[in-house]
Amino acid sequence: MKRATAWWIFLLFHTGAPCAQQTAPKPGAPPGTRITLDQAIEFALQHNHSLLAARSTILQGQASEITANLRPNPSISADSQFLPLFNFPQFNAAYLNNNAQFDIGVDYTFERGRKRPHRLQAARDQTDVTRSQVADNERQLSFNVAQQFVAVLLAQSTLELADANLASFQQTVSLSESRNKAGDMSESDLIKIKLQVLQFQTDVSAAKLAKVQALALLRQLVGFESVPENYDVEGKLGYVPIQATVDDLKALAMQSRPDLLAAQRGLISARSQETLAEANGKRDVNAGLSYSHVAGFNTLTLSFNMQLPIFDRNQGEIARTNYAITQSQELFNEASEQVMSDVVTAYESLHTNDHIVTLYQSGYLDQTTESRDISLYAYQRGAASLLDFLDAERTYRVNQLAYRQALSNHMLAVEQVRQAVGTRRLP
Repeated sequence: MKRATAWWIFLLFHTGAPCAQQTAPKPGAPPGTRITLDQAIEFALQHNHSLLAARSTILQGQASEITANLRPNPSISADSQFLPLFNFPQFNAAYLNNNAQFDIGVDYTFERGRKRPHRLQAARDQTDVTRSQVADNERQLSFNVAQQFVAVLLAQSTLELADANLASFQQTVSLSESRNKAGDMSESDLIKIKLQVLQFQTDVSAAKLAKVQALALLRQLVGFESVPENYDVEGKLGYVPIQATVDDLKALAMQSRPDLLAAQRGLISARSQETLAEANGKRDVNAGLSYSHVAGFNTLTLSFNMQLPIFDRNQGEIARTNYAITQSQELFNEASEQVMSDVVTAYESLHTNDHIVTLYQSGYLDQTTESRDISLYAYQRGAASLLDFLDAERTYRVNQLAYRQALSNHMLAVEQVRQAVGTRRLP
């Protein structure tokens, strides 16, 4: 009994181990994955569920093209008459041949006015409109991803500044404690110094929270399956001037904006709908061929019928599509004006933010840093008061944060220009 038990234990351990290895979960993406802005936009275009849902409308439109190009189905009919239902003994071959009647026929509708080509063209034009609308969704999504990516960069830069400020101020606290022990600083001033540390610690915590939230929102845009949970971004806040003029951007927008192209194709689609309505005013011809067997005689019958277009000539639908053309023309004009307005607004925003960044880089930022360093040096040697040093530290912090915000606004303005012209390649 003991040997049998040992044998079963041996089989359990040696056969169960491979199964455990086979069912082990596959490792996820490597930790510390970093993505660039171009990669983030590419991931979003591939995995964003809202965009994927919008792209399915293109396939739906292509399926509608198949339906529009189908021909009418023929119809078949058959009947029999004079069957001896209540006089069953007479039901024989001779009675069926001499007394019963049998009919079978085929009918087909011949479309007039080239309805099928017009239906197909109208469906294709509508698919083109949908395709442009989806392209506009891609434009909006790319801007949203870039906007959120810049938010992550701003949060990261703010966090780096907060960490540096906290580390630098910790040295000041250590020096102040030494001066207090030596009797060179009052306890009241030391407490003020320590209380200031709370502000820097709060800045670090707020910056960490802002980055976590920005990364979470960015991951939602690019798709949760695109990046691991512990991913990060690659890049820094920077200033790259745009040399294109507003006229160059307007010309590029008129060629590239997908919403403007959608409005233009909407006008084409409205015209094809009018042509289809006129074709539908033509009445179709129904032709039939039937075979009959009556009292021993076999006959063949040809027939056709067509509505007389006396009252209904599809006048209402033709008038409606004509008004729809006017509507589409006005929508195209509105889209053109909106494009011009977007370009001008984005260009002026870019010009304003360029000016602000240039002001910081022209010397104000260096002067703030130099003032803080001088105040710190003087305070450490007892040549400056605590209030002067704290004021210089606060001014430095505010200006550094404002400069980073200015860089972020500049990068967002560049993305707004790209959104306004409809392409990420600027002249």
